[in-house]
Amino acid sequence: MRGFVDADASPIPISIYIDGSCIENRNVGPDTAAGWGFVVVRGDRGLGKGSGDLIHEEAGKVVTNESNDQWLGAEVGSNNTAELSAMIYALKWVMTKSPDSEITIRADSMYALRITDGSWKAKQNKTLASRAQSMWKEARVLVNLESAHVKAHTGHRWNERADHLAFRAQTGDAAIPLQFWKPGQR
Repeated sequence: MRGFVDADASPIPISIYIDGSCIENRNVGPDTAAGWGFVVVRGDRGLGKGSGDLIHEEAGKVVTNESNDQWLGAEVGSNNTAELSAMIYALKWVMTKSPDSEITIRADSMYALRITDGSWKAKQNKTLASRAQSMWKEARVLVNLESAHVKAHTGHRWNERADHLAFRAQTGDAAIPLQFWKPGQR
């Protein structure tokens, strides 16, 4: 967790970019490594040019062990469970730390967006999907919250940063500090 700019400074719109990563995304199981990441940017309009100020970033591994306190409902490590985990952690941030601003959660996964807003039904990892949906509903009561799709791997600075965080979390490597990192760098 890193704070970069005072999140309470003004009601400028906030974009939260989420992403998940799973290199071995075939024949996945509980031991398959997967990671999630998200970045919170104030003043970004979603155009991909890297405008705005980073106010928070966070990442971690997908937890599949029900006895672990960090378990969100993922039965396997996969790209989909990583995307939904990123969504849940981003929504947790929204509910506990967000300033009074309109917030757009931006994802390159239609699966994560549609499962979370309830327009698609989960066939697997139903506990995880249900948690994402209930947190979405709760967060929308607290703040003006929307979602938007972003194309993956097109050089969009903040989406690429979320991808970097997720990839690094999955592999257990530390993220490259923002000032030394470039979009597309994993």
